[in-house]
Amino acid sequence: MHTSFSLLLILSFVVSLVALAAMVWAITRGHFFGGKKAALSIFEEGETDVLDDPASVYSTRTHQFDAVRAGIDKSGRSVVLVFLSVAMFFLLVGSLYGLLSSFKLHLPDWLSQYEFLTFGRARTVHLNLVNYGWLSVASLAVVLWVIPRVFRTPLRRPRMALWGGLIWTLGLIAGALAISLGWSDGVEWLEIPWQISVFLVVGVLFVAWPVIETATHREVEHVYVSAWYFLAALLWFPLLYFIAKIPGLHFGVEQATLNWWFAHNVLGLWVTPMGIATAYYLIPKIIGKPIFSYNLSVLGFWSLALFYSQVGIHHLVGGPIPTWLVTLSIVHSIMMFVPVIAVAINQHGLMLKNMWAFKQSYTLRFIWLGALMYTLSSFQGSLEALRSINTITHFTHFTVAHAHLGAYGFISLIMMGAFYYILPHLFGRAWPKPGLIKLHFWLVVVGITIYVVFLSVGGWLQGVELLNPATSFETITRNIKPYLEWRSLGGSLMTLGHFVFAYHFLIMLKQPKAHTRGGE
Repeated sequence: MHTSFSLLLILSFVVSLVALAAMVWAITRGHFFGGKKAALSIFEEGETDVLDDPASVYSTRTHQFDAVRAGIDKSGRSVVLVFLSVAMFFLLVGSLYGLLSSFKLHLPDWLSQYEFLTFGRARTVHLNLVNYGWLSVASLAVVLWVIPRVFRTPLRRPRMALWGGLIWTLGLIAGALAISLGWSDGVEWLEIPWQISVFLVVGVLFVAWPVIETATHREVEHVYVSAWYFLAALLWFPLLYFIAKIPGLHFGVEQATLNWWFAHNVLGLWVTPMGIATAYYLIPKIIGKPIFSYNLSVLGFWSLALFYSQVGIHHLVGGPIPTWLVTLSIVHSIMMFVPVIAVAINQHGLMLKNMWAFKQSYTLRFIWLGALMYTLSSFQGSLEALRSINTITHFTHFTVAHAHLGAYGFISLIMMGAFYYILPHLFGRAWPKPGLIKLHFWLVVVGITIYVVFLSVGGWLQGVELLNPATSFETITRNIKPYLEWRSLGGSLMTLGHFVFAYHFLIMLKQPKAHTRGGE
């Protein structure tokens, strides 16, 4: 155990030195204090002060771009479209598994005759498909589309990125099948057998290479803040996943520590940077105005990199691990207010001054509500780390509500908005049925609201009852059932919204060219 911890501490120190060197380089090259000029670097001439949302009837733009922008988009068009399609597939399948898992919490005998549909397997498949399938693949699609734009140069090695996506997808499908058949590593967020999970590491490296090469050939001096988040996430994930999946190295308490070190970091240093970066690019682009403070956005990035890596250990409050390690995690969790507030000031400050755009653009509604959920879920997560609150919420459905507020309310809503913005630019035509966007929006927003509110209330009451020795576990279980039924209702609305989303996506793909608007 001491050898493994020493190895991790040494590795963390080395990574910190590399990060420090990167920050020094950023400061010396002027990337840290870019000012308004840096914030405007994502705009072409004529793009400011104009609503740019192909899904909005109020948009005065027909998403026509100059030859340079059109050529940049074309370089990765096919690979981005493939990634978006794969992400949509995983969203639908993962949602069905999630809905099945939800119903089994209050209908435990439903489909119990099928081993591969038992709660333990179905819920695990759901977790892996939505995290490594929907969220991760959708994020990679956004990266492959945005990075060439912010660097104003075509995507390098798109075929390599496509092979990376194929390797990742095959690995994830094989992992889901293995879990369904009962073959699992048995560690939350790391259930895919290590013999298969190597495909995910190789796949993301195949995607990261073209992105990094594109960055090295950039035609701009400044690195926009979205690119910082994207590039860092592509470096963080393979390192995190590789360390956590080394076979035969972590056991017992040490394994639990590594488990939650990874489980929180796969959210905070992988999909969270993807969501923040996407919002930092799309919110200003749609509104046509730069972010509130560019220097603050860079501060938010570096404070996330500094504080997030140790927050996961607060899941082990009260566990048989060193008290100093838990306390360190709690301190880091509270310090996360710094990057969250930095992001909030920038993104919400911009939105509050331009609420007219929120009213006119459903794409912006998805993205900004997602950004708002990031603020709420992060504040909530920091407070949950406190021992006084953790004592009540831990081992309850309150934690499940919190996880969905972040993973769904934050990242999924932003990625859905990204779909609505990117596809018309890929095809040079508007969405065929804007009414379906509105329907999709209200289904998922009402669904996640029901889900989070009822599980939060029910989970808190559950935690209070668990601390009361006079209340039997049977009573606690019966009392939580109505809240689980509301959870299933919310999940059903969200899943229905996903199928509306997929149907509209399919129509967009098959729409005849005769119905196109604008061009590239």
